[in-house]
Amino acid sequence: MSTVDSKDSARVLRQHAEQQFAEELEELKKADSHPRPENWQMSPWAVCTYLMGGRLDNGFEVTPKYIGSRRLMEIAVATLATDRALLLYGVPGTAKSWVSEHLAAAVSGDSARIIQGTAGTSEEQMRYGWNYAELLAKGPSRQALVESPLMRAMEDGRIARVEELTRIPADVQDTLITILSEKSLPVPELGEEVQAVRGFNVIATANNRDKGVNELSSALKRRFNTVVLPVPATEDEEVAIVEKRVREMGRSLELPAEPPALAEVRRVVRIFRELRNGRTEDGKLKVKTPSGTLSTAEAISVVNSGMALAAHFGDGCLRAADVAASLVGAVVKDPVQDRVIWHEYLETVMKERSDWKDLYRACRDVE
Repeated sequence: MSTVDSKDSARVLRQHAEQQFAEELEELKKADSHPRPENWQMSPWAVCTYLMGGRLDNGFEVTPKYIGSRRLMEIAVATLATDRALLLYGVPGTAKSWVSEHLAAAVSGDSARIIQGTAGTSEEQMRYGWNYAELLAKGPSRQALVESPLMRAMEDGRIARVEELTRIPADVQDTLITILSEKSLPVPELGEEVQAVRGFNVIATANNRDKGVNELSSALKRRFNTVVLPVPATEDEEVAIVEKRVREMGRSLELPAEPPALAEVRRVVRIFRELRNGRTEDGKLKVKTPSGTLSTAEAISVVNSGMALAAHFGDGCLRAADVAASLVGAVVKDPVQDRVIWHEYLETVMKERSDWKDLYRACRDVE
């Protein structure tokens, strides 16, 4: 549960989805006449409308949170209405965490019941822990029990989120098997168990191509309905995503800069897509692919960093020189191998484009 009052939420660096889009969620609830599962804040139809955007009967415009296949979102929402958990799977930067947060906000009105997976995530963080001062003083009791976000979600009939599931060690991942199969969490120290209330479910996210991942066991995979989130299908789709997110983040961070020109966003996106796909957009030339993922999320970060540079050290208008520094940093992850690939791309692709001369020079200056 959020500890920030609604009147103070505007001062928060990054608001939860249910705070940032509270007006949209409220309007959807008012307009929602479809049947809703128990303990859901709104119907599956309204959840999907919240994610994909649309105009309500009263004329209110709901902004799209996910730009892509509506059918994928319908499958994800329908999964949460069953007893199957949802696994959002894909390459890094395909909006898995973003979709997970907005799904939880729309279904439960609370996206903060989250376990962030890392290599150091333990069973206690997944299930429950103990307040050792209380435990030593009075022995095992409910008062000494420290509930995990997963346990609280079970008790309240809410959505729990597990981020970066494949970063969690394999033996800790399997803690979820009993919870997902039996919908209960045994507490043997107290001789009792916590049974999930209707409305409870789990949304997990996982990368399928990244360093330091632990494969999911077959037993755990069977407990999930997997939805693979693809990279944007077209350049226009990816440009729209980057432009929208950068504009939102610029407002949130109160950057004193103009919204980025669409041409600059398109250039960043095209560079990322060409290096990611191993060929130029027109298909005429093959290029080498660097070691990084060059995801949409990284493209957003590059443009956002450029806006900050333009705002504080420029004239407030995003230019090639502002983009170049972050662009080179995003591409060149391996200082030896990636630098050769990047230099080759500069000389064979970027240099040959007459309207890219400013960006070419700016990137060479950064090198």
